[in-house]
Amino acid sequence: MDNALIEKVLSELGSKINLQNIDKDMMSKIIQSAAEKIIQSEAASLSEKNIVIEEKREVVTMSAPSAITEYVGAARGDTVGLVIANVDYYLHEKMGLDKKYRSIGIISSRTGAGPQIMAADEAVKATNTEVVTIEMARDTKGGAGHGSLIILAAEDVSDARRAVEVALKELDRTFGDVYGCDVGHLELQYTARASLALEKAFGAPLGKAFGIIVGAPAGIGVVMADTAMKTANVEMVTYASPGAGTAHSNEVIITITGDSGAVRQSVIAAREVGMSILRSMGQDPKTDTQPYI
Repeated sequence: MDNALIEKVLSELGSKINLQNIDKDMMSKIIQSAAEKIIQSEAASLSEKNIVIEEKREVVTMSAPSAITEYVGAARGDTVGLVIANVDYYLHEKMGLDKKYRSIGIISSRTGAGPQIMAADEAVKATNTEVVTIEMARDTKGGAGHGSLIILAAEDVSDARRAVEVALKELDRTFGDVYGCDVGHLELQYTARASLALEKAFGAPLGKAFGIIVGAPAGIGVVMADTAMKTANVEMVTYASPGAGTAHSNEVIITITGDSGAVRQSVIAAREVGMSILRSMGQDPKTDTQPYI
């Protein structure tokens, strides 16, 4: 036992008992016992400090900016935002990009398509970019639904990067009316003024109010679609079911247009009936952010 530890033990004991009245053997046992407790206490304290250090190191590692120039950021739905400043010639040709566009922004996700498309719609309104492609991939992480791949093109890389940044930021809002549980999910989107991303994905009339209604399993989507069409004077733009237009995912998707108030009213009515059905199945669908419709 080193001298520093002995002094620490004696100091602690001296403050609590009269050391002069204790024989040598008893003193040795007391010192040994006290020393063991002090060692255990210091070891535990050191362990806690190491855990805190590791946690801090992990947080720093996770939040550290990426050194990869193509990486813009990440957001809800396991969505990643990327940019390519100067697309390879052969890739450019295969993607069918207009020759004037050398840069592209990429929005790609494991879960969700409507929120990303709606966010991309806001991005093209705010930047000098063009929507090149929008694809909805079958992805099992999305449960009954999709992932997505959205390509935005620009003449300047700064425009492409800005568009991706806008879209990623918008996802906190556009995921607001996506509700999930073990037995299914609902997805509702609404905008008072559709732009180029919604036109590309669904044929939305530019500048008009537009809504997206999704229900899974697919039967719920059928009831939601029926409710939406009966609620207000709206026009159905697209209808997609497992065998037609949804990459065989277990959902029904409709899109609607019309007067702004009517579209919003139809979307809300569809949401309410979808929520009621999922609750009747014994589940309470939740959103992890703030509803916006």
